Amino acid sequence: MTVRTALLDPAVGQAMSSLSAVAKRGLGDAALAELVVIRASQLNHCAFCLDMHLTIARKHGVSEKQLDLLAGWEEAEDVFDERERAALALTEAVTVLTDGFVPDEVYERAAAHFDDVRLAHLIGLIVAINNWNRVMVGRRIPPGGYTP
Repeated sequence: MTVRTALLDPAVGQAMSSLSAVAKRGLGDAALAELVVIRASQLNHCAFCLDMHLTIARKHGVSEKQLDLLAGWEEAEDVFDERERAALALTEAVTVLTDGFVPDEVYERAAAHFDDVRLAHLIGLIVAINNWNRVMVGRRIPPGGYTP
């Protein structure tokens, strides 16, 4: 395997951390924020972020059942409420831009559960975790480096 840099410019890391923190605060639901970042990290195969955010999610009271079934949230109708499901659908649509855009029905579903401010923060959070996933996966940073 090619040796990759572990270095992340401190200014870049701080800017990314600030975006993540502002988006999480603005969303106003720490448990939902963790579900969103975990789902994006699953899709992006980011082991470092999964390890980190699973730990944080448990601290915020996300149930083990939700964590166990998150990858199959669409099938687990009784485990996730409609608001969570709308946020997860938007997370997948923004993370995997297969068609080059977020489908209107996915956006409208989320907009039905979040006011404009919270929806903007939700999208900001999805963008932030996708940035982090790409930075960590691009450098192949292994799990285990996060300490709460």
